[in-house]
Amino acid sequence: MSIRVLIADDHPVVRSGLAGLLAVEPDIEVVGEAGDGQRTVALAHELRPDLVLMDLRMPVLDGAAATALIVAQVPGVHVLVLTTYETDTDILRAVEAGATGYLLKDTPREELVAGVRAAARGQSALSPSVAVRLVAQLRGAGDRLTARETEVLAGVARGLSNAAVGRELFITEATVKTHLMRAFAKLGVDDRTRAVTVAIERGILPGA
Repeated sequence: MSIRVLIADDHPVVRSGLAGLLAVEPDIEVVGEAGDGQRTVALAHELRPDLVLMDLRMPVLDGAAATALIVAQVPGVHVLVLTTYETDTDILRAVEAGATGYLLKDTPREELVAGVRAAARGQSALSPSVAVRLVAQLRGAGDRLTARETEVLAGVARGLSNAAVGRELFITEATVKTHLMRAFAKLGVDDRTRAVTVAIERGILPGA
């Protein structure tokens, strides 16, 4: 099955370039394009793509706000931010909004395609410079996982999906993703399996 992608960027040339780049991949299908955040949310409802490739600076509704609405209103649609901006504020707003990943527009083609595939599966995809900034931000509040981050990771260790963890803890799936991304950064990992393994190794979670 192909990965259905919606491209959101206010520059037509950028949208066309991304569409052309992804179209050559046999497992990726570009199903729509949008030039502003409001239109992106509407198309996410209409097309139900697997992934929205989201720019941050867009008219009408910015990328972070559009991400939050899509994550809250269209279950199963992941958002991968692709932008030229990497300020701490931009990164944290996107993560808090529920973005699955955050890549920069100068990301090499192979890494961008790999990021699209990973994000479509719900796995985090971060540009190296973004990961460094995110880790630095989170470490400003300490390296230790919060109680909620530990609870979320414990649910993952039991094999629960993000949605199931959210139901169990009475939080939204977007909030679960945010806690997971923060936990990943603190643990120095980029996937769920490794996060659980490292947490067990460090005694954060009980071993089997």
